Amino acid sequence: MANASELSSSSSPHLSSPGGLLSASGLKLATLGLILCVSLAGNVLFAWLILKDRHLHRAPYFLLLDLCLADALRSLACFPFVMLSVRSGAAAWPHGPLSCKVLAFLAVLFCFHAAFLLFCVGVTRYMAIAHHRFYAKRMTGWTCLAMVCMVWTLALAMAFPPVFDVGTYKFIREEEQCIFEHRYVKANDTLGFMLMLAAVIAATHLVYVKLLFFIHRHRKMKPAQLVPAISQNWTFHGPGATGQAAANWTAGFGRGPTPPTLVGIRQATHSQIKRLLVLEEFKMEKRICKMFYMITLLFLLLWSPYIVACYLRVFIKASTIPQVYLTASVWMTFAQAGVNPILCFIFNKELRVCFREPKNLTVL
Repeated sequence: MANASELSSSSSPHLSSPGGLLSASGLKLATLGLILCVSLAGNVLFAWLILKDRHLHRAPYFLLLDLCLADALRSLACFPFVMLSVRSGAAAWPHGPLSCKVLAFLAVLFCFHAAFLLFCVGVTRYMAIAHHRFYAKRMTGWTCLAMVCMVWTLALAMAFPPVFDVGTYKFIREEEQCIFEHRYVKANDTLGFMLMLAAVIAATHLVYVKLLFFIHRHRKMKPAQLVPAISQNWTFHGPGATGQAAANWTAGFGRGPTPPTLVGIRQATHSQIKRLLVLEEFKMEKRICKMFYMITLLFLLLWSPYIVACYLRVFIKASTIPQVYLTASVWMTFAQAGVNPILCFIFNKELRVCFREPKNLTVL
């Protein structure tokens, strides 16, 4: 996602010296190596925990499993070649155009996959809290599998067409990676891809905003309203009827003096006794929702600088982007593949308990 012909380097003078270039390359290799190790270790660990423990075999964790595996594959498939590019310092891709096109295709595929998946996760989080009965009944493992297949299909539809466009997937020296090249809007049709990515990210946050308003409106329980039962001959009916007619007949009412006015109050049934469990499940869904929103928010924060740089190339023909800003924005997109396990460990109590005591996990 870059424009090499219209991009000029504005790095500081000391970076132009051999020592400055070596130190910059060493810093890039060290940070990218750290991101690669953290991403592989964290995502593989959480994927293993989700697959191993049956208490985590639920819809949100199935979607989290897909996200972890995709981030691990992205790190394993793309980051080593970026490290080779940084180490060699070559101005052109040394491994052939086909491999460059494949790597660029994978980078765009994983980017759109994360965006589409986080949008679907946001929708399921809203359904889990706003329509919990429907969610619990319909959101099965097969439904998650169908959703994951749909997400990969949409990501493939976004990443595959540029493969046939000559020069769209290429090696960008300023970014030291093979990626989608964004050019001026009148010279290329790459604006549609950026608009689609921005629209998906914006729609995801709108879903969470709607969920926030729903939780705010339902933050307090409504007071119980007593509904009087209706009766002409002690056969109570209406909204307040609770089967009191049979109890009155058994107690002898109807054959003796007129009893006092009865008010229909629903008795506590077994399903209503389980309401405390429903409240606990609601709290658990909110915790999972918080974890996924932090993942979504960090995706936005880490990708925003790079998206801004891409829009500058698209709308400004002679745009000049500082090399330091461009490098930092690219490395922030790499970091997105490694931060999700850290966020999951911080904001998800179930995963922490599973990590510490894998044999004694209970549903929290």
